Amino acid sequence: MKKFTTALTAGVLAAMPLSALADSDDPIVIPIHNWSSQIVMSNVVGQIFEDMGNNVEFVTTDSQAVYESVRLGDVTLELEVWEGAFGASFRAALEKGGLHDAGDHNAVTREDWWYPMWTKDACPGLPSWEALNDCAALFATAETGDKGRYLDGPVDWLKHGQERVAALGMNFQVVNAGSAAALWAEIGAAEADKTPVVVFNWTPNFAEAVWPGEFVEFPAWEDGCDKDPAVGPNPDALYDCGNPATGYLKKAAWDGMADKWPDAYATLQKISFTNPQIAEMAKFVDIDEMEPEEAAEVWLEQNEDVWGAWVN
Repeated sequence: MKKFTTALTAGVLAAMPLSALADSDDPIVIPIHNWSSQIVMSNVVGQIFEDMGNNVEFVTTDSQAVYESVRLGDVTLELEVWEGAFGASFRAALEKGGLHDAGDHNAVTREDWWYPMWTKDACPGLPSWEALNDCAALFATAETGDKGRYLDGPVDWLKHGQERVAALGMNFQVVNAGSAAALWAEIGAAEADKTPVVVFNWTPNFAEAVWPGEFVEFPAWEDGCDKDPAVGPNPDALYDCGNPATGYLKKAAWDGMADKWPDAYATLQKISFTNPQIAEMAKFVDIDEMEPEEAAEVWLEQNEDVWGAWVN
């Protein structure tokens, strides 16, 4: 793996007291999930930790179960805690103890049903969810019969699309994509003849620069919409709200990280990516077709002024 010890980082490391370099020789275990920005970000941070003299191990981990793994110390940290997708799993692990909130990124997130702008030409009442439902026939396929097709994220992302359809009485059938790449393929295939499509999407990622579009506006998120049927417009159902429109993106860490790898933990607390930075990392893989490790190397080379401050 390429190292990035520059004059900047060499000076920083040389100036540190010896006690600050007393991180354990055991590997910092960083989880890898199934979307591009998380994979590249994990490699970026892993390469920074290695450059600081730490050992790093990457493990492929379920994006919901990872919080239990962090809590138990089997995984050291999680770099992308999306409020809409993983907030419930994160909060459940926090309540058990063993991991903690290691700080927010500057990025603001949103995850929800989304359509490219040519879809609005066919269904001009959008972004209203009621208008989308009135246009359900536009999205029907041989697979869904007379119901509209909504392509949700992979099953392990737990987006609760089916629950929302049921709670709001929508004339849609939810189909789960096998991967993030399948979502992009769906949009790309529809672009040629401007076929109306509605898919799960999120920001930040590269897609907003490639395919201008909008999120469907569901009843506004209220705390408890995923736990208390009384919250939201349907008093008998959960998930009758949209996801948070200005969600957080957090970092989580095993409680033992600060003592075992104090230098790396101090850096983790300072790490904070912005929406454009995260979108750029995803673009390197999804558009420029780089391997994640190469994408991380390129990002580090181009953003030394950013990450240099994190290790100082």
